[in-house]
Amino acid sequence: MRHPVSTPCCIEDVLEPATHTQDNRPLATQQQALLRALFARPGRPEAGADDEAIDGAPLDLLDAGSAQTRRGLQAYQANGHALAERSLGAAYPVITALIGADNFARLARDVWHSHPPTRGDMALWGDALPDFLQASEQLADVPYLADVARVEWALHRAASAADARPDPASFARLGTEAPEGLALTLSPGTALIGSPHPAASLVTAHLHGVPPLDEAARRLREGLGEHVLVWRQGLRPRVGAVHPAAAALIQRLLDGCDLPQALDAAGACDAAAEAFDFSTWLTTAVTDGLVTGVHRLTAAGPNAPTQAPLP
Repeated sequence: MRHPVSTPCCIEDVLEPATHTQDNRPLATQQQALLRALFARPGRPEAGADDEAIDGAPLDLLDAGSAQTRRGLQAYQANGHALAERSLGAAYPVITALIGADNFARLARDVWHSHPPTRGDMALWGDALPDFLQASEQLADVPYLADVARVEWALHRAASAADARPDPASFARLGTEAPEGLALTLSPGTALIGSPHPAASLVTAHLHGVPPLDEAARRLREGLGEHVLVWRQGLRPRVGAVHPAAAALIQRLLDGCDLPQALDAAGACDAAAEAFDFSTWLTTAVTDGLVTGVHRLTAAGPNAPTQAPLP
Protein backbone atom coordinates (compact mmCIF):
# COMPACT_ATOMS: atom_id res chain seq x y z
CA MET A 1 0.00 0.00 0.00
CA ARG A 2 1.41 3.34 -0.97
CA HIS A 3 1.84 5.96 1.70
CA PRO A 4 0.46 9.35 0.61
CA VAL A 5 2.85 12.28 0.45
CA SER A 6 1.50 14.84 2.88
CA THR A 7 3.72 17.91 2.73
CA PRO A 8 2.68 21.55 2.99
CA CYS A 9 3.33 22.93 -0.48
CA CYS A 10 1.16 26.00 -0.86
CA ILE A 11 2.45 29.33 0.41
CA GLU A 12 -0.93 29.82 2.11
CA ASP A 13 -0.04 26.85 4.33
CA VAL A 14 3.17 28.50 5.47
CA LEU A 15 2.47 32.22 5.63
CA GLU A 16 0.14 33.71 8.20
CA PRO A 17 -3.29 34.15 6.53
CA ALA A 18 -3.82 37.80 5.65
CA THR A 19 -7.04 39.57 6.47
CA HIS A 20 -8.81 42.15 4.33
CA THR A 21 -8.12 45.10 6.63
CA GLN A 22 -6.45 48.20 5.23
CA ASP A 23 -3.24 47.55 7.19
CA ASN A 24 -2.81 43.98 5.97
CA ARG A 25 -3.75 44.50 2.34
CA PRO A 26 -0.11 45.07 1.18
CA LEU A 27 0.93 41.78 2.81
CA ALA A 28 -1.90 39.97 1.04
CA THR A 29 -0.87 41.35 -2.34
CA GLN A 30 2.76 40.41 -1.70
CA GLN A 31 1.70 36.88 -0.83
CA GLN A 32 -0.33 36.62 -4.02
CA ALA A 33 2.52 38.05 -6.08
CA LEU A 34 4.92 35.54 -4.56
CA LEU A 35 2.56 32.67 -5.31
CA ARG A 36 2.21 33.77 -8.91
CA ALA A 37 5.95 34.12 -9.28
CA LEU A 38 6.59 30.67 -7.86
CA PHE A 39 4.14 28.98 -10.22
CA ALA A 40 5.08 31.07 -13.28
CA ARG A 41 7.05 29.13 -15.86
CA PRO A 42 10.79 29.97 -15.77
CA GLY A 43 11.75 32.53 -18.38
CA ARG A 44 8.31 34.11 -18.46
CA PRO A 45 7.09 37.22 -16.64
CA GLU A 46 5.38 36.57 -13.36
CA ALA A 47 1.82 35.50 -14.07
CA GLY A 48 -0.51 38.36 -13.33
CA ALA A 49 2.30 40.84 -12.63
CA ASP A 50 0.56 43.46 -14.77
CA ASP A 51 -2.65 43.28 -12.73
CA GLU A 52 -3.61 46.61 -11.21
CA ALA A 53 -3.84 45.14 -7.71
CA ILE A 54 -0.27 43.92 -7.92
CA ASP A 55 1.22 46.85 -9.82
CA GLY A 56 0.24 49.32 -7.14
CA ALA A 57 1.50 47.30 -4.18
CA PRO A 58 4.98 47.47 -2.56
CA LEU A 59 6.56 44.30 -3.93
CA ASP A 60 9.88 44.11 -2.12
CA LEU A 61 9.64 40.30 -2.30
CA LEU A 62 9.63 40.48 -6.10
CA ASP A 63 12.13 43.31 -6.57
CA ALA A 64 13.81 42.39 -9.84
CA GLY A 65 16.86 44.41 -8.84
CA SER A 66 17.49 42.42 -5.68
CA ALA A 67 19.91 39.52 -6.10
CA GLN A 68 18.80 38.14 -2.76
CA THR A 69 15.18 38.09 -3.91
CA ARG A 70 16.11 36.37 -7.18
CA ARG A 71 18.08 33.71 -5.31
CA GLY A 72 15.22 33.20 -2.89
CA LEU A 73 12.67 32.80 -5.66
CA GLN A 74 14.95 30.39 -7.53
CA ALA A 75 15.33 28.30 -4.38
CA TYR A 76 11.56 28.21 -3.83
CA GLN A 77 10.98 27.27 -7.47
CA ALA A 78 13.60 24.53 -7.33
CA ASN A 79 12.04 23.13 -4.16
CA GLY A 80 8.62 23.24 -5.83
CA HIS A 81 9.89 21.35 -8.85
CA ALA A 82 11.52 18.71 -6.65
CA LEU A 83 8.30 18.32 -4.66
CA ALA A 84 6.30 17.96 -7.88
CA GLU A 85 8.64 15.26 -9.17
CA ARG A 86 8.51 13.28 -5.92
CA SER A 87 4.76 13.55 -5.54
CA LEU A 88 3.87 12.62 -9.10
CA GLY A 89 6.54 9.92 -9.16
CA ALA A 90 4.95 8.26 -6.12
CA ALA A 91 1.55 8.19 -7.84
CA TYR A 92 2.73 7.36 -11.37
CA PRO A 93 5.64 4.88 -11.29
CA VAL A 94 4.56 3.18 -14.53
CA ILE A 95 4.37 6.46 -16.45
CA THR A 96 7.85 7.22 -15.09
CA ALA A 97 9.13 3.88 -16.42
CA LEU A 98 7.43 4.31 -19.80
CA ILE A 99 8.81 7.76 -20.62
CA GLY A 100 12.02 7.73 -18.56
CA ALA A 101 12.97 9.56 -15.38
CA ASP A 102 14.35 12.69 -17.09
CA ASN A 103 11.28 13.13 -19.28
CA PHE A 104 9.02 12.51 -16.30
CA ALA A 105 10.83 15.20 -14.31
CA ARG A 106 10.15 17.71 -17.08
CA LEU A 107 6.55 16.51 -17.28
CA ALA A 108 6.08 16.97 -13.52
CA ARG A 109 7.37 20.53 -13.76
CA ASP A 110 4.98 21.26 -16.63
CA VAL A 111 2.03 19.96 -14.62
CA TRP A 112 3.21 21.95 -11.59
CA HIS A 113 3.03 25.18 -13.59
CA SER A 114 -0.13 24.32 -15.56
CA HIS A 115 -2.11 22.86 -12.66
CA PRO A 116 -0.51 24.09 -9.41
CA PRO A 117 -1.63 22.52 -6.14
CA THR A 118 -4.45 24.24 -4.30
CA ARG A 119 -4.25 22.21 -1.08
CA GLY A 120 -1.40 21.44 1.29
CA ASP A 121 -1.71 17.65 1.05
CA MET A 122 0.31 16.70 -2.02
CA ALA A 123 -1.30 13.24 -2.04
CA LEU A 124 -4.38 15.02 -3.41
CA TRP A 125 -2.46 16.66 -6.26
CA GLY A 126 -1.85 14.96 -9.59
CA ASP A 127 -5.30 14.11 -10.91
CA ALA A 128 -4.74 16.48 -13.86
CA LEU A 129 -1.94 14.36 -15.34
CA PRO A 130 -4.10 11.93 -17.42
CA ASP A 131 -5.90 14.73 -19.28
CA PHE A 132 -2.61 16.66 -19.55
CA LEU A 133 -1.04 13.65 -21.29
CA GLN A 134 -4.02 13.18 -23.57
CA ALA A 135 -3.94 16.83 -24.67
CA SER A 136 -0.17 16.89 -25.29
CA GLU A 137 0.71 17.18 -28.98
CA GLN A 138 4.24 15.96 -28.23
CA LEU A 139 2.84 12.67 -26.89
CA ALA A 140 0.26 12.11 -29.62
CA ASP A 141 2.19 9.05 -30.86
CA VAL A 142 1.81 7.32 -27.46
CA PRO A 143 -1.94 7.71 -26.85
CA TYR A 144 -2.04 4.88 -24.32
CA LEU A 145 -0.17 6.95 -21.72
CA ALA A 146 -3.31 8.83 -20.66
CA ASP A 147 -5.24 5.65 -19.83
CA VAL A 148 -2.24 4.15 -18.02
CA ALA A 149 -2.15 7.34 -15.95
CA ARG A 150 -5.90 7.04 -15.22
CA VAL A 151 -5.33 3.53 -13.91
CA GLU A 152 -2.40 4.66 -11.76
CA TRP A 153 -4.36 7.56 -10.30
CA ALA A 154 -7.23 5.21 -9.43
CA LEU A 155 -4.72 2.95 -7.67
CA HIS A 156 -3.27 5.94 -5.85
CA ARG A 157 -6.70 7.05 -4.67
CA ALA A 158 -7.75 3.52 -3.72
CA ALA A 159 -4.75 3.30 -1.39
CA SER A 160 -6.15 6.13 0.73
CA ALA A 161 -9.87 5.32 0.40
CA ALA A 162 -11.88 5.06 3.61
CA ASP A 163 -11.84 1.65 5.26
CA ALA A 164 -14.98 -0.48 5.31
CA ARG A 165 -15.67 -3.74 7.11
CA PRO A 166 -16.86 -6.72 5.03
CA ASP A 167 -20.36 -7.92 5.90
CA PRO A 168 -20.44 -11.65 5.04
CA ALA A 169 -23.74 -12.22 6.85
CA SER A 170 -25.47 -9.83 4.43
CA PHE A 171 -25.07 -12.27 1.52
CA ALA A 172 -27.97 -14.28 2.99
CA ARG A 173 -30.23 -11.49 1.74
CA LEU A 174 -29.71 -12.73 -1.82
CA GLY A 175 -31.73 -15.83 -0.95
CA THR A 176 -34.28 -14.35 1.44
CA GLU A 177 -35.27 -10.98 -0.07
CA ALA A 178 -36.64 -9.80 -3.38
CA PRO A 179 -33.72 -8.86 -5.63
CA GLU A 180 -35.26 -5.55 -6.70
CA GLY A 181 -33.54 -2.82 -4.72
CA LEU A 182 -30.68 -5.04 -3.56
CA ALA A 183 -27.15 -4.17 -4.62
CA LEU A 184 -23.69 -5.57 -4.09
CA THR A 185 -21.39 -3.55 -1.84
CA LEU A 186 -18.09 -2.90 -3.59
CA SER A 187 -14.81 -2.44 -1.79
CA PRO A 188 -13.46 1.06 -1.07
CA GLY A 189 -11.75 2.72 -4.00
CA THR A 190 -13.41 0.65 -6.71
CA ALA A 191 -13.07 2.27 -10.14
CA LEU A 192 -13.54 1.09 -13.71
CA ILE A 193 -11.62 2.46 -16.70
CA GLY A 194 -12.52 1.41 -20.23
CA SER A 195 -9.56 1.74 -22.58
CA PRO A 196 -8.90 0.98 -26.26
CA HIS A 197 -5.39 0.05 -25.09
CA PRO A 198 -4.16 -2.77 -22.83
CA ALA A 199 -3.84 -0.36 -19.91
CA ALA A 200 -4.19 -3.03 -17.21
CA SER A 201 -1.54 -5.23 -18.83
CA LEU A 202 0.90 -2.32 -19.09
CA VAL A 203 0.42 -1.41 -15.44
CA THR A 204 0.64 -4.93 -14.02
CA ALA A 205 3.57 -5.85 -16.28
CA HIS A 206 5.60 -3.00 -14.82
CA LEU A 207 4.41 -3.34 -11.22
CA HIS A 208 4.20 -7.13 -10.86
CA GLY A 209 5.79 -8.69 -13.95
CA VAL A 210 2.48 -10.25 -15.03
CA PRO A 211 2.06 -10.47 -17.94
CA PRO A 212 5.69 -10.28 -19.10
CA LEU A 213 6.62 -6.97 -20.68
CA ASP A 214 6.95 -8.51 -24.14
CA GLU A 215 3.41 -9.88 -23.88
CA ALA A 216 2.08 -6.48 -22.80
CA ALA A 217 3.94 -4.94 -25.75
CA ARG A 218 2.35 -7.47 -28.12
CA ARG A 219 -1.13 -6.59 -26.85
CA LEU A 220 -0.30 -2.94 -27.36
CA ARG A 221 0.87 -3.50 -30.94
CA GLU A 222 -2.27 -5.46 -31.74
CA GLY A 223 -4.51 -2.75 -30.34
CA LEU A 224 -6.19 -4.93 -27.73
CA GLY A 225 -8.35 -2.81 -25.46
CA GLU A 226 -9.16 -3.70 -21.86
CA HIS A 227 -11.73 -2.91 -19.21
CA VAL A 228 -9.55 -2.10 -16.21
CA LEU A 229 -10.84 -2.68 -12.69
CA VAL A 230 -9.22 -1.07 -9.66
CA TRP A 231 -10.32 -2.05 -6.18
CA ARG A 232 -8.91 -2.71 -2.75
CA GLN A 233 -8.52 -6.16 -1.26
CA GLY A 234 -8.33 -5.38 2.44
CA LEU A 235 -5.73 -2.63 2.55
CA ARG A 236 -4.01 -3.61 -0.70
CA PRO A 237 -4.92 -1.82 -3.96
CA ARG A 238 -5.50 -4.25 -6.82
CA VAL A 239 -5.79 -3.86 -10.57
CA GLY A 240 -6.69 -6.18 -13.41
CA ALA A 241 -8.54 -6.54 -16.69
CA VAL A 242 -12.13 -7.81 -16.48
CA HIS A 243 -14.54 -9.43 -18.91
CA PRO A 244 -16.76 -6.92 -20.77
CA ALA A 245 -19.91 -8.40 -19.20
CA ALA A 246 -18.41 -8.13 -15.73
CA ALA A 247 -17.37 -4.56 -16.52
CA ALA A 248 -20.95 -3.73 -17.54
CA LEU A 249 -22.28 -5.20 -14.30
CA ILE A 250 -19.74 -3.38 -12.12
CA GLN A 251 -20.33 -0.08 -13.88
CA ARG A 252 -24.06 -0.30 -13.22
CA LEU A 253 -23.36 -0.98 -9.55
CA LEU A 254 -21.02 2.02 -9.45
CA ASP A 255 -23.81 4.07 -11.03
CA GLY A 256 -26.11 3.17 -8.13
CA CYS A 257 -28.27 0.57 -9.86
CA ASP A 258 -29.71 -2.50 -8.17
CA LEU A 259 -28.64 -6.06 -8.90
CA PRO A 260 -31.34 -6.89 -11.48
CA GLN A 261 -30.41 -3.79 -13.48
CA ALA A 262 -26.72 -4.67 -13.25
CA LEU A 263 -27.40 -8.24 -14.40
CA ASP A 264 -29.45 -6.95 -17.33
CA ALA A 265 -26.49 -4.81 -18.40
CA ALA A 266 -24.16 -7.81 -18.19
CA GLY A 267 -26.55 -9.95 -20.20
CA ALA A 268 -26.95 -7.27 -22.86
CA CYS A 269 -23.21 -7.01 -23.42
CA ASP A 270 -22.80 -8.07 -27.03
CA ALA A 271 -19.02 -8.38 -26.59
CA ALA A 272 -19.49 -11.48 -24.46
CA ALA A 273 -18.29 -14.57 -26.32
CA GLU A 274 -20.19 -16.80 -23.92
CA ALA A 275 -22.95 -16.53 -21.37
CA PHE A 276 -21.95 -14.61 -18.25
CA ASP A 277 -21.89 -16.90 -15.21
CA PHE A 278 -22.88 -14.62 -12.35
CA SER A 279 -22.44 -17.24 -9.62
CA THR A 280 -18.87 -17.99 -10.64
CA TRP A 281 -18.08 -14.28 -10.95
CA LEU A 282 -19.59 -13.50 -7.54
CA THR A 283 -17.59 -16.26 -5.82
CA THR A 284 -14.37 -14.89 -7.27
CA ALA A 285 -15.34 -11.29 -6.51
CA VAL A 286 -15.99 -12.12 -2.85
CA THR A 287 -12.75 -14.10 -2.56
CA ASP A 288 -10.77 -11.24 -4.09
CA GLY A 289 -12.37 -8.66 -1.80
CA LEU A 290 -14.13 -6.77 -4.59
CA VAL A 291 -17.62 -7.50 -3.25
CA THR A 292 -17.85 -7.12 0.53
CA GLY A 293 -21.57 -7.50 1.16
CA VAL A 294 -25.14 -6.86 0.06
CA HIS A 295 -27.15 -3.76 0.87
CA ARG A 296 -30.54 -2.33 -0.02
CA LEU A 297 -30.65 0.86 -2.00
CA THR A 298 -32.69 3.72 -0.69
CA ALA A 299 -33.61 4.49 -4.32
CA ALA A 300 -32.89 2.07 -7.13
CA GLY A 301 -31.76 3.52 -10.42
CA PRO A 302 -28.80 5.12 -12.15
CA ASN A 303 -28.95 8.27 -10.03
CA ALA A 304 -28.82 6.57 -6.66
CA PRO A 305 -25.76 7.85 -4.73
CA THR A 306 -24.76 4.67 -2.90
CA GLN A 307 -21.47 4.05 -4.75
CA ALA A 308 -19.52 6.15 -7.21
CA PRO A 309 -16.27 5.83 -9.16
CA LEU A 310 -13.22 7.71 -7.95
CA PRO A 311 -12.79 11.18 -9.35
